[in-house]
Amino acid sequence: MESKKILYVSQEITPYLPENEMSEISRYLPQGVQERGREIRTFMPRFGCVNERRNQLHEVIRLSGMNLVIDDTDHPLIIKVASIQAARMQVYFIDNEDYFQRKFLLTDENDQPFEDNDERAIFFARGVLETVIKLRWAPDIIHCHGWLSALVPLYIKKYYHDDPLYKQSKVIYSVYNDEFPESLDQNFSKKLLLEGITPEDVKILENPTYENISRLAIDYSDAIIQGSEKINPEIQQYIQMSKKLFLAFQPKETYIDAYNEFYDKI
Repeated sequence: MESKKILYVSQEITPYLPENEMSEISRYLPQGVQERGREIRTFMPRFGCVNERRNQLHEVIRLSGMNLVIDDTDHPLIIKVASIQAARMQVYFIDNEDYFQRKFLLTDENDQPFEDNDERAIFFARGVLETVIKLRWAPDIIHCHGWLSALVPLYIKKYYHDDPLYKQSKVIYSVYNDEFPESLDQNFSKKLLLEGITPEDVKILENPTYENISRLAIDYSDAIIQGSEKINPEIQQYIQMSKKLFLAFQPKETYIDAYNEFYDKI
């Protein structure tokens, strides 16, 4: 096994958010992989329900202060960090007042999706990748968890493909049972257009459903992992048709070693 640098981009991580399949994997996988000799960095959104005082989050001034332009509007990027002492690992948080100060994750108190979830996904993905550039840390593998991270593969392959930091990076996308019923904003695909990203590249998001954002992530990833035992059957079929390097669902007892071995196949 060669030592590799693994960047984890996760929608949810426990103990900062309640325990579920994704948040547990996103918490224990980086620790397990680090204990097996890899170097890691881990990122998640700083949702408003993350208790800053209890979890001892603090702003990293040298990484904060950049503005990301989405739909012709500037949005300041704030980076915070906390440590999981037992795991000897740090978690970086992507924060912004417009997108991540609410007390709920992706839906409001009436379980209605936030209208700007598309822009939150854009901000999160770009925020992570810009921060890693500031850290001057070149990941060999970028492992994405949850649909909010689904734009990372597109950005790596189309927008950052010439950046020396990401030139060798391979992207893995873990597919979970994290479906949402409504379509995202109809202008989503237009908001994604940057240098290197054409309307053709994101044509699939003209109808921005969960299935289509998952397909986009699969198209631009180098490998796919089935993170949940049961996932959307259409997506399951799409993964098979893609012929991408694939790791089937792994139970709790074996997933850390299985994922760690899978990294060496890419």
